[in-house]
Amino acid sequence: MEIMPIFPRSFHSGRMWNYHWKWKPSTLLFLFILCIMCVPLSAVSGCANCRVVLSSSSGTFASPCYPNDYPNSQACLWTLRAPTGYIIQITFNDFDIEEAPNCIYDLLSLDNGESQTKFCGATAKGLSFNSSANEMHVSFSSDFSIQKKGFNASYIRVAVSLRNQKVILPQTPDAYQVFVAKSVSIPELSAFTFCFEATQAGNEDDNWTAFSYLDASSLQWLGFGKANDGYFLSISGSKCLLNSALPVKEKEDIFTESFEQLCIVWNNSMGSVGVDFKRNYETVPCDSTISKVIPGNGKLLLGSNTNKIASLKGEIYNFRLWNFTMNSKMLSNLSCNMQGNVVDWQNDFWNIPTLALKAESNLSCGSYLVPLPAAELANCAELGTLCQDGIMYRISVVIQNILHHPEAKVQSKVAEWLNSTFQNWNYTVYVVNISFHLSTGEDKIKVKRSIVDDQRLAVWALLVYNATNNVPLEGKTIQQKLLQNNASLDAGLRLYTVNVKQLGTCAPVEEPKGFHWPPSPPSEHSLPCPDKPGFSVSRTCYRNTSLAFWGPLDVSNCSREANEVANQILNLTTDGQNLTSANINTIVEQVKRIVNKEENIDITLGSTLMNIFSNILSSSDNDLLQSSSEALKTIDELAFKIDLNSTPHVHITTRNLALGVSSLTPGTNAISNFSIGLPSNNESYFQMDFESGQVNSLASVILPPNLLENLSQEDSILVRRAQFTFFNKTGLFQDVGPQRKTLVSYVMACSIGNITIKDLKDPVRIKIKHTRTQEVHQPICAFWDLNKNKSFGGWNTSGCVAHRDSDASETICLCNHFTHFGVLMDLPRSASQIDARNTKALTFITYIGCGVSAIFSAATLLTYVAFEKLRRDYPSKILMNLSSALLFLNLIFLLDGWITSFDVDALCTAVAALLHFFLLATFTWMGLEAIHMYIALVKVFNTYIRRYVLKFCIIGWGLPALIVSVVLASRKQNEVYGKESYGKEQGDEFCWIQDPVVFYVTCAGYFGVMFFLNVAMFIVVMVQICGRNGKRSNRTLREEVLRNLRSVVSLTFLLGMTWGFAFFAWGPLNIPFMYLFSIFNSLQGLFIFIFHCAMKENVQKQWRRHLCCGRFRLADNSDWSKTATNIIKKSSDNLGKSLSSSSIGSNSTYLTSKSKSSSTTYFKRNSNTDSTSMDKSLTKLTHADGEQTSIIPVHQVIDKVKGYCNAHSDNFYKNIIMSDTFSHSTKF
Repeated sequence: MEIMPIFPRSFHSGRMWNYHWKWKPSTLLFLFILCIMCVPLSAVSGCANCRVVLSSSSGTFASPCYPNDYPNSQACLWTLRAPTGYIIQITFNDFDIEEAPNCIYDLLSLDNGESQTKFCGATAKGLSFNSSANEMHVSFSSDFSIQKKGFNASYIRVAVSLRNQKVILPQTPDAYQVFVAKSVSIPELSAFTFCFEATQAGNEDDNWTAFSYLDASSLQWLGFGKANDGYFLSISGSKCLLNSALPVKEKEDIFTESFEQLCIVWNNSMGSVGVDFKRNYETVPCDSTISKVIPGNGKLLLGSNTNKIASLKGEIYNFRLWNFTMNSKMLSNLSCNMQGNVVDWQNDFWNIPTLALKAESNLSCGSYLVPLPAAELANCAELGTLCQDGIMYRISVVIQNILHHPEAKVQSKVAEWLNSTFQNWNYTVYVVNISFHLSTGEDKIKVKRSIVDDQRLAVWALLVYNATNNVPLEGKTIQQKLLQNNASLDAGLRLYTVNVKQLGTCAPVEEPKGFHWPPSPPSEHSLPCPDKPGFSVSRTCYRNTSLAFWGPLDVSNCSREANEVANQILNLTTDGQNLTSANINTIVEQVKRIVNKEENIDITLGSTLMNIFSNILSSSDNDLLQSSSEALKTIDELAFKIDLNSTPHVHITTRNLALGVSSLTPGTNAISNFSIGLPSNNESYFQMDFESGQVNSLASVILPPNLLENLSQEDSILVRRAQFTFFNKTGLFQDVGPQRKTLVSYVMACSIGNITIKDLKDPVRIKIKHTRTQEVHQPICAFWDLNKNKSFGGWNTSGCVAHRDSDASETICLCNHFTHFGVLMDLPRSASQIDARNTKALTFITYIGCGVSAIFSAATLLTYVAFEKLRRDYPSKILMNLSSALLFLNLIFLLDGWITSFDVDALCTAVAALLHFFLLATFTWMGLEAIHMYIALVKVFNTYIRRYVLKFCIIGWGLPALIVSVVLASRKQNEVYGKESYGKEQGDEFCWIQDPVVFYVTCAGYFGVMFFLNVAMFIVVMVQICGRNGKRSNRTLREEVLRNLRSVVSLTFLLGMTWGFAFFAWGPLNIPFMYLFSIFNSLQGLFIFIFHCAMKENVQKQWRRHLCCGRFRLADNSDWSKTATNIIKKSSDNLGKSLSSSSIGSNSTYLTSKSKSSSTTYFKRNSNTDSTSMDKSLTKLTHADGEQTSIIPVHQVIDKVKGYCNAHSDNFYKNIIMSDTFSHSTKF
C-alpha cells in the first residue's frame, strides 16, 4: 500500500506564507506568539475522550470538539451497552463529515450487531438506527486534512422484553384491556398457584379488582381484589376472605408504591386457600370451594372487567399461573426462572397495548447490565512507550490441524507464521501476547489438552501499531494481510477463521474522588496516595474482545495499618450515593482483606468498617447487586471477630446497619432475648437490648432455652458468642432468581459463634417490623441462602413459618435454624393486551393515519371553501363542518404528545379539553349527517326546517362545547384533564381525560348514542335506496350490486360506522380488530375525501375548470350541447354517488327549503334567465353541469317517491325540475 507524503504540501504552504509576510516581521512575531498560545489551549480545552463505553439508559455523544471542527487523524470508538432484553436506538441530531466516494477519507461506521454501515457527508442527519441486540458500536475516523463540524447523536434504551416492563392497569374496561393472548389456552383448573407483583397509588377506592378470569359469557370464575369486608379470592362463585393471612392493618393497603409479590394457592380438595405474602405463608379456610372446578378456555383479564368495580389503581408485574398447588417451601424457593406452565410473564403470553406498558430498570425479574467478563492484561512492556501510545488490535484466528501435528509443534509454527506475516509491511506493527486455546466453537466437540482431537486450535494475539504518521490502519486491512499469507503456514495447518478488532484505551475517569486516571492502554497503572509519600493506588486497564475498561481499584498499599486503610476507605465512601458498582466491588474487596488479615477486631476498627458498609448501603440496589454476597460474608466474619475480652456485650450502630455481639457460656443461655429499636434520644441511630427486650422494637430475637443442649463437644468449645446484625437498608438482599418475591421488612441476622445450627426442636422466634404496612397480610418468612442463584444468593423459606399472631405492621417468624431473616410478599402485577411488535405497528399506523387524515380533511375543506358553487346545498355545508372537526381532532392528537413534554399543567389541560371537544364534535357531526340523510330521503314532505344549517351548527358545535364546559365547571380542572402515562416504548405521557367517570359518560357513552343512531339511520336509508334500485330493469345484477356496494362503503365512512370496531376488540379477535380500528378510523379523513370529494363529478369539474390547464382544462360551456339521453344516462350512472354528503344535492335542498311550496305548482321562474317554463318533453332533461351536479338523478327521485305518494308524483317531478337549483344547473 502506497502512502503519499504530506510534507511537500506543508512546505509549499509555508514558503508562500513567508514570502507574503517577509516585509512584516512584527506581524510574523505576533502570529508566532499567538500560535504558541493557542496550540496548548486547544489541547487543554479541546476535545473529550472519544473511546468510551456508554452504558447509561440514555445520553448523548459527539465527535471530538463538536460543534467545532473535529481534529485530524482521529480514531474514535463508542461502545453502547444495555442489559439483555433491551435494544439501543441511536439518533443523529446533527451530521456533517467530509464527503467522498465510498467515504474513503473521513467516515462514521455503525455496527448494529448484524451489519456494519458507513456514513459521511450529511447522509445520516436526522436518521435513527436500532441495534439487533443489546450492544452497538460506533466508530469515527478522520484523515490528515479537511475537517468538518462532525456529528452529535443521542441514544436511548428501548425495552423489548416483557421482563423489563411493567403494566399500568386500565382504570376503566373501555380504556384498554390487558389479557392473555388468544394463542394461550387455559385448561380446566381443579388446583392452581398464581403469583404477581403490584403497586398501588393511594387508597382512594375501597373496592377494586386486580384480575379476573371469565368464561365466554363474561361470567367470572376466578378473581382477586378488595371489597368492603376485606381482601377476597373469588372461586367459582365462592368468596374466600383473606384478611387473616395478610399482614396489614385496618384501612391500609397491602400494596404500596413499591412492588410487593403475592402468591395464592388453591386445591379443590383442601377446603382452604394458601397465601404467601412478605415471605410468610398462611392458610385461610374456605370450605365452599371444595370440589369446585374452574372451566377452561376462558379469558384471563388484568384489572376489572366491569364499571361496577374499579381496577386496582396501580401497576402489575410478573403475573404467572400454574395448574398445580405449590407448598410453602416451593414458594419460598420461587425464582424468576420458574416459568408459569399455564401463563408466564413473557411477550408471547399477553396482549398488551402500548399505552399500558412502561419500562423500568429495577424490576425484580428484569435484566441488568452484566459487567464485562474478566479480561486479560496487555503485557507489552518490552515495547516501551509504544505500548502506551500505539493502537492495539485483537487478532483471533482458528487454525485447523489437518495432519494431527502435536500441539506444541502447532503452537510453534503458528507463532512463527504470525511474526513473519507482518515483517517488512507498509505499517509498523508488533505482535505480542500470543496465546493458544483449545477451540470450543459452535460444533461443541470435546477436545483433550494433549492432542487437538477436533483439528482446531484458537490463537489470540495482540497487534500493536505504531501510528506516529497518523495513517489509520483498519482491521480489515490486517485481516486481508493474514488471509493473503495463509499459504505460508506449515503443511498440515490451515487457516480456518480470522477476526480482527481494534482495542481502545481506558477512558479518563476520576474515581474515587481525588484520583484522576488519564487515558490509558491495557496495562497496570498507579497513582500516588494522597498525603502518603512512597505509597500508591494501583488500577488495571483490562481489555476484552472489543474494548478496554478499568478494573477495580486497589488502595491497600496506601496505608500500613488497618485502621488507616479503613479510615481512608471510609472517607472515600462518605457520599455513598455516588459510588458505582465497580467502586463498591473494590471497597468490599479491600474491607474483606482487612477483616481476613486481622485476628481480632476492636470496637474502633469494627465501627469504622461498619460505617463503610453503612455508606455502601446508601448506593442504589443495582450497584450493590454484584458485591452483595461478598459483603454479607464479610459482615458475618466481622461480627465473629469482634473482640469481647473486655465486655460481655458489644453493640455498633450506624445509619443503615447495626451489630450486636454477646458472649455465651457453654451449657447455659447467657441471653435469651435480643431486640433493636429506635432510640429515645438522638444519641445513636438505634437502641439495643440484650435482656428484657423492647416493646416497640424494629426487630427482636428470642432464643429457645434448649439451644445449646445437643451440641457436640467440638461445637461446644467453639460456641462463645452470639452475633446479631440488623439491616435498616436491604439492598444487599436482592434475589436475582427468576421468580423472586419482594422483601417488605427489615432484615435480622443471628448466628451462634462460627457453627451451623439447624433442625431445632424449639424454633427461634424472630419478630420483624415491616418497612411499610400491608393491608393484605400474607407474609412469607424466609432466610437468605447464600448458595442460591449461582452464589448470588436468594430467599429460601425452608424451616421458617409465619406465626398467626403476625399483623399488618410486623411478622413473627418461627425458624429451626440461624441466618439472615426477612419477610417477603408476592404482589399483583398486570399485563397488557398487545405484544411489543403489534404495539409498535399500531402506534405507527395511528400517527401516520392521523397525519394523512389531517391532510386530506384539509383538502376537502379547502375544495369546498374555494369553489362557491360546491357549497350551495345543505349536504356540502354539513360535510365542511365534519371535515373541520376531523381536521382539528387529528392535528391536536398529533401535537398532544409534544405539548405534554413542556410539562405545563395549564397548557396540558387546555390541549386535553380541546381534544375532548373536537372528538365530541366529530361524533356529533357524523350523527347530524345521518339525521339529514333521514330527513332528505325518508321524511320527504312537510319537513321544512327554518334556518336549517344554523340549527345544525348550534347542535354540532354547541353541544360538545356545552359538555366540555360543564365538565370544566363541575370539577377541578386537574382532576379531569391532565397527563396520563400510556406506557409507550419509553413511557410517553399524553394530555387526556384522567377522570374515568368523565371519560365513560362524555366519551364512551356519547359515542355509543351517536353510533347506534347512525346505525339506525344507515339501515333505514340503505333499505330505501336498495328497495328503489331493485325495481330498475335497465341495469344488470352486477351493476346493481356494485352501485349498492359503493353506496354502503361511502356511507360507512361518512357516518363513522368503522368506529364500531371498538365493540369487537376483545378476546381472541382483539388484535385483528385493533388493527382494523386503527387503520380505518385514523384514515377516515382520507376516505371521506375519496368518496365524497374526489369521486364527485361536480368537484372534478371544478378542479378541471380552475386548476388544470391544456387538454385537461374544462371549458365553462363544455356541457351545453349534451342531449337529454346522455344526461339521463349520466344521471343514472351517478346513482352510487348520490348517497354521499354532497350528492343528495338539490333534492335535499328543495325538500328542506322549498317544500312549503304547493305541490300543485307547475312552473317557477328561473332567477338567472327570463325563461319561465319547460316543455313537458324536457321534464327529464337534467344538466350535468359542474355548478350543481349534486342533484339526485330525476328518475331516482321518481322511483323513490312513487312508493310514498303516487297521487302527487307529477306535481312533485315538476317541482324538482322547475326549482331554482335545477334552473341554475341547466342555464336555459
